[in-house]
Amino acid sequence: MKPIALSRKEFIRNSALALAGTTLIPNMLVAEERNELASHELLVGHQGKKSYTLKNVLLETSFEYDENGSVIATKTGLFAVQIEAGKIKKIGPNSTDANAIDAKGRLMLPSFSDMHIHLDKTFYGEKWQAVRRGAGGVKGMIALEQQILPELLKNSTYKAEKLIELLQSKGTAFARSHVNIEPTSKLDSLHHLQLALENKKNSFGAELVAFPQHGVYYTDSVPYLKEAAKTNINFIGGVDPFTIDGAIEKTMDFTVQLALDHNKGIDIHLHESGESGLKTVEYLIKKVNENPALKGKTYLSHCFVLARLEKAKQQEIAEQLGAAQIGIVSTIPFAGLIMPIPTLLENKVTVMTGNDSIVDHWNTFGSGSVLQKANLAAQVYGQVTEYGLSRMLKLATAGPIPLDDKGQQQWPKPGDDANIVLIDASCSAEAISRISPVGSLIYQGNIVY
Repeated sequence: MKPIALSRKEFIRNSALALAGTTLIPNMLVAEERNELASHELLVGHQGKKSYTLKNVLLETSFEYDENGSVIATKTGLFAVQIEAGKIKKIGPNSTDANAIDAKGRLMLPSFSDMHIHLDKTFYGEKWQAVRRGAGGVKGMIALEQQILPELLKNSTYKAEKLIELLQSKGTAFARSHVNIEPTSKLDSLHHLQLALENKKNSFGAELVAFPQHGVYYTDSVPYLKEAAKTNINFIGGVDPFTIDGAIEKTMDFTVQLALDHNKGIDIHLHESGESGLKTVEYLIKKVNENPALKGKTYLSHCFVLARLEKAKQQEIAEQLGAAQIGIVSTIPFAGLIMPIPTLLENKVTVMTGNDSIVDHWNTFGSGSVLQKANLAAQVYGQVTEYGLSRMLKLATAGPIPLDDKGQQQWPKPGDDANIVLIDASCSAEAISRISPVGSLIYQGNIVY
């Protein structure tokens, strides 16, 4: 089948206007239309190619320093980048080859990763609905969700695909999605999302968290979690073990053992910001240290309690998280809290971010852009210098950025996966500060737009 050549403008229109006849999130669509689609239609007509060369690609090469040793600018140059079999094969001097695809001086960055999102339950792709609050706090929301999930599931594959397309339009090619596992939807949410991901496998990647949104024991999700753990999901999830299940150790012990039994990672939603939140963090650190196989594959999502701690305690916990290789994944901003992200990073804690909700019964403010999240983080933490702004890019990419802290080029390198955005910016710092428009997205060498 001949691939359909889509410009970014068409890509965005298709993903948003699938909502034909509805009043769907107009601000998202209008904002994109206004930007015109900052797309310069760079790669139109080249979709489907497995081997190609990009010319006039702007790459960061080093920092420029003043007489005091402070970074004042980012040095760049134009290069030719050869893509083959899903990898970056070669980076060389710029080319004049008429057969090479012209990137027109756009900055090449690693494609973005949304590391906390719920693709399985969303209103995106349907008519507008504001947040609905169930009476009785989080348990009231669980009761509400039990009522609406059967209807949400009827077309959840379609809506997940539309949500993936929104993320792609913002430069995201990978996501960690939490997926409901509980007695109401059983494993249906998982199966529906897996189908959406299969349909998008050539243009989008994901890892999945089996998420007991309704508690492990509060609604007896245990048998469903055990069943999900036998599938190809990547993480065992959890949520507020004290508030929902009334037991930190019992719930955490089950989660840890299930992860160990099936060689999975762990990613726990922790909204609790008081004593129970701190006890949960400390207990998880203890369990990971007892089971080193979990180091580097255990995460706390949100973990708002860190923002409530005194500075000395923040430092202590950050050191312990870093030593246990437990990462923090959270949305930005943080519901009025200032998370100690700089302290976490100083202690070698992996910090990632995501949109969480785009538009659903929990929240409706998601834009789909993790570049915007990195911009917000830069504002919250006063990262206004060339150097500080450039470091914030790792929040959008979930790790790889062009220059290391000493200004040495570390990306791209031959052999790297060809997961790329071409963006209308002169450097990473400008991309963060201006939330620069994404012109093209490449996933595993496949040109998405």
